[in-house]
Amino acid sequence: MLDEKDQEFIDALRSLNVPRNVAGLITYLANTNDATSRQIEMGTNLRQPEVSIAMRTLRQNNWVNERDVKAEGKGRPMKVYKLRVTIQEIIQHYEAEKNNEAAETMRSIQRLKELKSS
Repeated sequence: MLDEKDQEFIDALRSLNVPRNVAGLITYLANTNDATSRQIEMGTNLRQPEVSIAMRTLRQNNWVNERDVKAEGKGRPMKVYKLRVTIQEIIQHYEAEKNNEAAETMRSIQRLKELKSS
């Protein structure tokens, strides 16, 4: 389960417009060696579809490794997930993203000033 410090971390990610499910998944995986979808669901209070959607974001950013583990008895193998990057690298990703957004905003403001003065 996520503690108060983890919740603060999630809130900080959310303040950067990171979706709640992605923020929860990143935080949970940063605190474990690896986890199944079911463990993630229980540890983050996310439903299975929310975990799947968040996992898609982590896959797109190449932040997660997944492997199949044979389930006991019959049935499909379980997927086990693990962060493949450090939490620092994820923070740097969001820092660069926000720096780029800020630079674009400042370029737009500068262009407005130029247009107004001409």
